[in-house]
Amino acid sequence: MHIVTQRLSAAAKKLVDRDSLLTLALVAEDRTRSRHRFMTVEEIELNLQLQRGTVLREGDILADANEKAIAIVVAKPEPVLTVTASNSLDLLRAAYHLGNRHISLEVTESYLRLSPDSVLEDMVLKMGLTATHEIQPFQPESGAYHHHHDH
Repeated sequence: MHIVTQRLSAAAKKLVDRDSLLTLALVAEDRTRSRHRFMTVEEIELNLQLQRGTVLREGDILADANEKAIAIVVAKPEPVLTVTASNSLDLLRAAYHLGNRHISLEVTESYLRLSPDSVLEDMVLKMGLTATHEIQPFQPESGAYHHHHDH
């Protein structure tokens, strides 16, 4: 078992041989857990002891207390609802209405992605948008008051 205590900075990440790292595939909710035990793709147990409130992102490299790189984080595909629109204004309106519900939401230029929810799906369909159930990596925004720290 490896104990992971930190996320490497952008500068330190550039020096890491990624081929030597374990792969930690996590769904969006699990990437918000700073204190938890997970199994890597290689079936090695990792004990996360990160600073409380840490939200992991795709490509983060996790290290032990001695800054030895241990694992890379990947967004594990999970059930999602992908919302698309025929024009950007409709997509922007949907983002506004979904955001007012304080849900986890992935925002891109061409789609919005959220956890499946029949009420929200019905809302976007009534707005004239398309909603597709998929299994995809889900990378929601971390929020206006949370920012990604590179130590």
